[in-house]
Amino acid sequence: MNDSTPRALITGASSGLGAEFARQLAAQGYDLILLARRRDRLESLARELPVESYIVTADLSQPSAPASVVAELEAQGLHVDLLVNNAGIAGPDLLLDRDWPEHQEFLQLMMVSPAALCHLLVPKMVEKGEGAVINVASVAGRIPRSGPCHYGAVKAYLVMLSEELNLTVAAHGVKVTALCPGFTHTEFHEVAGLENMKAALPTWIWYDADVVVRDALNGVARGRPIVISGRLYRWLDPFLQSVWTRRLFRIRARPGL
Repeated sequence: MNDSTPRALITGASSGLGAEFARQLAAQGYDLILLARRRDRLESLARELPVESYIVTADLSQPSAPASVVAELEAQGLHVDLLVNNAGIAGPDLLLDRDWPEHQEFLQLMMVSPAALCHLLVPKMVEKGEGAVINVASVAGRIPRSGPCHYGAVKAYLVMLSEELNLTVAAHGVKVTALCPGFTHTEFHEVAGLENMKAALPTWIWYDADVVVRDALNGVARGRPIVISGRLYRWLDPFLQSVWTRRLFRIRARPGL
């Protein structure tokens, strides 16, 4: 890999938004570090990309994973100019799923590992005087609702983490953005067993992955701390945040609890 070429580390790169980030960043001339658990999927993706890709297999639901990943990159002499914290799952139900270690792994994957990678990599960007981070959050982190009580909460953390990091490091040439997509066409809902829910929703609330990633890359280039992806969700977000209309969007009922 050419050390002068910008390089992006993408977590959860084996499918969905992660794979689309890889394609669009490759088109922009980035070399890539592709991280996920499924090496075969990463190798297949790397073969289709017109840039050099370094593959890392790691499970970010394990506490030791972030430090091990960064240690491997340092051993290979690989710098990171853009960190995309994308890895994620729908997760367990806080009240109904009684296996607490499953919840711990979810929180590690969704909150602790992204924060750890920022902790390990952002100071190096500050020292260099340039760099960027995209934390993939969600519109679900912008409004409370009844439900599994985990997913929206961890995404809200990523939004606040990104805003505070951006305020802290922007003056040092480092940009941090929280990407907040709404419903997006990826494998996410199929993997989570939410096919029926997806089929029941109107098609006009869904956006393609390429639109979401393009919004994210444009937003971080402009130094925007929060990017709401999709025209529909950009229109809705002010109402979700307003003290006057926020209550209208809360879903209170939870049958079957």
